[in-house]
Amino acid sequence: MTFQKTRSRKRYQNERRSIPIRALMPNAITTLALCSGLTAIRYAVSGEWENAVYAILIAAVLDTLDGRIARLLKGATRFGAELDSLSDVIAFGVAPAILIYLWTLQSWPRWGWLFALSHAVCCALRLARFNVNIDYLDQPHKSAGFLTGVPAPAGANFSLMPLYAWFVSGYDLFRMPLLVGLWISLSAFLMIADIPTFGWSVLRVRPKLRLGLLVMVAIGAAAFISAPWAVLSVFSVVYTVLLPFGILSYAKVMRGEEKTTPEEA
Repeated sequence: MTFQKTRSRKRYQNERRSIPIRALMPNAITTLALCSGLTAIRYAVSGEWENAVYAILIAAVLDTLDGRIARLLKGATRFGAELDSLSDVIAFGVAPAILIYLWTLQSWPRWGWLFALSHAVCCALRLARFNVNIDYLDQPHKSAGFLTGVPAPAGANFSLMPLYAWFVSGYDLFRMPLLVGLWISLSAFLMIADIPTFGWSVLRVRPKLRLGLLVMVAIGAAAFISAPWAVLSVFSVVYTVLLPFGILSYAKVMRGEEKTTPEEA
C-alpha cells in the first residue's frame, strides 16, 4: 500500500514538472529573437551595417509574435515574461547601442560611448519597470489601452533613424557623432519617460476604411521590398509625429472617464 502511494506521488510530481508543448513555442520564438539580436551585434562588429539592422528588425517581428502566440495558445508563463525581457534588452538595447557606436560614435570615444550606454541602460530600466508593474492592478495608462513610454522595439527603431537616413541619402551629415548622440539620447529618454503612447488595443479602424487600410498595407509591403530604408524612415517619422497625439488622446480619455464617474455625495 505504501509502495503504491509512493509511486502515485512520484507520478503526480513528474506530471507537475512537465511542461506542455504550447508553453514552449512562445519561448522558442523569444529565443530566436534573442539569437537575432546577438547576430546583429556580430554584423555590427564586422561593419555589415545593413545586415545588422535587418537582424534587429527580425528580432522586432519575432518579439511581436511571441506574446500574441502565447496568449493564443494560453501558454503565457512568468518564465516566458522574464525571458522576453532579457531578449529585448539584448536585441533592442545592447545591439542598437553597439551598432550606433561602431557606425559613428566611436569617432568620439569618450562622449560617444556614454551616449550609446544611455540607450542600453534606459532600455534595461524600462523593461525592469515593466516586470515590476506586471502584478500591479493600478496602471492608469494600461487600463486605458495605452503604453507607458516608447516600447523597446520602437525605441530601437527610433534610435536607428540616422542610420536609415544615411542609407537613403549617403550624406555624412546624418553620421555626425554629436547629432547621432543627441538623437540616441532622445530615444533613450522616450523609453523611460512617464508619457502615454499608443498601444495596439487603443487603435481602431472604421469598417468603411478597412479595405483601404488593407490596400495601404499591401502597398507598404511592396515598397519595403523595393526601398526598405526609405519606408523605415517614413514609418519612424510618422511614429514620432504621433507621440504628441498619444498624450492628447490619453488626456481626452481621462476627461471622458471623469465625466462619466458619478460625483460623491
